[in-house]
Amino acid sequence: MMKRLVKEIKNRNQVEFDKGIFDDWCVYLLRQGKPRYAPRDHEYFSFMQTLGIKHGSQKLYNDFVSIYNQTGKEINSETLQLISDISNAYGADAEEADIWFTVIYAGMVAEENKLNTKLGKRIKRLGIYQILIENSSPETSAVFSKGKKWKDLDEVMRTKGF
Repeated sequence: MMKRLVKEIKNRNQVEFDKGIFDDWCVYLLRQGKPRYAPRDHEYFSFMQTLGIKHGSQKLYNDFVSIYNQTGKEINSETLQLISDISNAYGADAEEADIWFTVIYAGMVAEENKLNTKLGKRIKRLGIYQILIENSSPETSAVFSKGKKWKDLDEVMRTKGF
């Protein structure tokens, strides 16, 4: 499969899917004048935590959940528009919010498409919940699920209500 554009933001930043190590659902970010790369969980968790401190963690979490609730196995243009609309409420941080919400959205779509997935997009919600609601560090949240059985993670998520 070839690279697939998810969204172009402000005509200078692109989020796309392309072949990665495991499958064709690797999320890449291409910023104007910089090389394309695959953002890591701790990178967007760090941005979201900083944005939450500035604009309110509960508000940011609620905005994330509204995007999460519309996420399925395919990129949806209405959800991309919702992301832009939500991001506009972040004022001077709107463009960065649009970029990172889109990266996370694409990541959730990728999780939904993983072969034999049991947790899908819920794994991203757990990380966002940990950094915004439980005030966990981005680095800790990024590795929290590594090496854990899906049933144990499922139980953790259920106790948090998702």
